[in-house]
Order: sequence, then C-alpha cells, then structure tokens
Amino acid sequence: MEAIVLAGGLGTRLRGIVDDIPKPMAPVQGRPFVAFVLDQLVEAGFETAIFAAGYRHEAIQSYFGADYRGLALRYSVEREPLGTGGAIRLACAQTRAQQVLALNGDTYLELDFQAMLDAHVRFAAELSMAICRVPDVARYGALQLRDETVQAFLEKGQSGPGWINGGTYVLGPALRARLPSDGAFSFEHDLLGPEIGRIRPHVFRCSGRFIDIGVPDDYARAQVLFRPLQ
Repeated sequence: MEAIVLAGGLGTRLRGIVDDIPKPMAPVQGRPFVAFVLDQLVEAGFETAIFAAGYRHEAIQSYFGADYRGLALRYSVEREPLGTGGAIRLACAQTRAQQVLALNGDTYLELDFQAMLDAHVRFAAELSMAICRVPDVARYGALQLRDETVQAFLEKGQSGPGWINGGTYVLGPALRARLPSDGAFSFEHDLLGPEIGRIRPHVFRCSGRFIDIGVPDDYARAQVLFRPLQ
C-alpha cells in the first residue's frame, strides 16, 4: 500500500501565524500537522508514503527522514511549482502499486483507507474520491452526485450543508495515464473538472472528523481537535 502526501503548499493564508515552513509542517499540539496524517497511514497498514514536496522541502525531510513509525518515506521534490496535478504526476514516477492513494498533507479526514481501496477495486473505478458532509459548503464548493459517482463540481458561493471533496483519492493506472506528461496543472480544475464525465469518480462517503488548516480559524480549531485527552 502506497500513498502520495501532497506537501508543497506555501501556506500564504497562514502568513503571520506560521511563517517560513511548508503548510503541512505547521505545529499543532507540539507536532507538525502532517504527523497526524502519517499516523493514519501507519495505522491503516501502509508501507510507503511519498512526500510530493516543493517549498522548503528540506524542513520536511530533515524532520521525518526516511522512516516514520515503520512507514518508509520517499521524497518527490518539484524544482518549480507544478500545481497539485504536476506534483502528483512527478510523485507517481516513484510508485509501484496498482492503486495509489493521494491525499493532502494539510487536511485531516477520518476514514477507513482499506475500505476505500476495496470499494475502488470492486467498482473498477479509474478514480475514487473521499467525500464528507459539512454544515456549510461555502468555503469549499459542493458536489453534484448521482448514485455513487460525482457528476459535477459546483462553484463556491453556495451555502448550507452538503457533500464536499475531502481531498483524498485512489488513483488507478488508467487515471494516472491521463495525467498530462509535462507542465504545471491543477488536478481538480484542469483534469477532474473538464473530464468529470469521462472519469466518473466513484465516491466514498466519510462521516469522521474533517479539517483543512488552510485558514487561520481552522488552524486554531485544529489545536482543539487534536488536544490530548486528559
């Protein structure tokens, strides 16, 4: 079991709160936030995680090294910004598994990874997407669903409860073959959006905790969410 952890974000919206480190390294309860994500992979039985890194990648590599709790760590370093899609493409060169998990290092989504992988194979999907229900979709943009697939990404600006993209994917070999061979691109906006009808992402519904530390309010909320039990 292999995972790609996207860790190249600049964290511009956290400037002044967290400076000069990659966003996934932002400290939460005395640990880098991405350590909580790696804990999930360890507990799910993953063998390898590949950091798709760029900005200040040395901070990640010097902290975690080549092993985290028995999880082998590799590093895919972009020399210029490649966007989420380009970062995934570069990291895929180091993968060996048929089905590869990709997730964000600055987002925590509680889910059963093995169940998601099993559902992906059972559905014979090119791509599976973890989705979660939130009280207000305004910040994220909602999904239009039909049965067990994503039909469309709805623009931000709507409000109210709904299903959103949780930022965790299983990438099959056919999907990886669709990745543009060079250049920077957004996985969500340049690939999934235009090709949603062809790819027909299979959805895996999640009901566990979800947090994206990309804005100051949610970064502060993470300090509470991961507070050790007394």
